[in-house]
Amino acid sequence: MNYEDVVSNVNVYGLEESVRGSRYPVRVEQPGENASPVSSNDSFLNGIIVQFDLTFTNKAWVQAERYQLLDFVSSQSTIQRITKFDLDKSYNEYVDRRIVEIMKEKVLEYNDLQADIERLKEEGKDVTTLNDVANQKYLEIIYSNPAGFLMSARLSTNYRQLRTIYHYRKNHRLPEWRAFCDWIETLPRSEFITNQK
Repeated sequence: MNYEDVVSNVNVYGLEESVRGSRYPVRVEQPGENASPVSSNDSFLNGIIVQFDLTFTNKAWVQAERYQLLDFVSSQSTIQRITKFDLDKSYNEYVDRRIVEIMKEKVLEYNDLQADIERLKEEGKDVTTLNDVANQKYLEIIYSNPAGFLMSARLSTNYRQLRTIYHYRKNHRLPEWRAFCDWIETLPRSEFITNQK
């Protein structure tokens, strides 16, 4: 898996300004141009903001949510849209195709039931029982959805948080975490994160 499979639309803000600011603890003169940080304090990494789109599996998203400074700008929602996704394209290669077929059957049943409910409503008929059945089927879809389901989100974070993620996830068992850490290595001045020259 390549990092292009998981990360896109990247913007980095405040890099040079934060590096210059890192010299404040040792500065006696007014701010000037400086090429590299001198402070042993890594607080300046907080000022280097990174925004990007990330596509992860359900399994990786659960782990990503542990990072307090990995802020969600917006994300796709399975709760609201699971029956609208193209399921042939929505799972990674590790999901058993038989499970994908089961999910497609469940979604088709639900969507057909919703169409019946809409038709009966237009005819002025009571659809209370059918709504209960539809809600049950929807919950079956949500709870049957495998961990290899792919979803995308727009995120905002900083170099300091990426440093934490990098050091804990670079050798992770999930391939998307390793790809994410490969992407981190491509960021400008990534040595601030990776400690590699």
